[in-house]
Amino acid sequence: MRLVWVLDTNDLGAAADFWCAVLGFVREEGDHPVYLALRDPAGRWPDLLLQEVPEPRAGKNRMHLDMVVHDLEAEIARVRALGARVVRPAFEEDGHRLAVLGDPEGNEFCLVERLGGTLGP
Repeated sequence: MRLVWVLDTNDLGAAADFWCAVLGFVREEGDHPVYLALRDPAGRWPDLLLQEVPEPRAGKNRMHLDMVVHDLEAEIARVRALGARVVRPAFEEDGHRLAVLGDPEGNEFCLVERLGGTLGP
């Protein structure tokens, strides 16, 4: 079995630009017009498969990405410069500082900093 994340989008190119910049992934061009795979060049993480859909995102995500980082404020600034918006500013919960952000289409994701300073789970 192999895990692949799938994210619906209205604009494959713009979504690929954003998520490649955020995650450090690269595009894997294929011949299917409604899918675009993004891959971790180091092979550590599952692929992110973008699927173009006609309808806009509606409601809250049922699944989202959490990205554990060393410096929450710096990472918030970095992804905002790439086009993300802050949905919920930084707050503390269960020994973590986290913030909820949205990609340019509104798909939510979290940036998480462990208060102990490690990147573990």
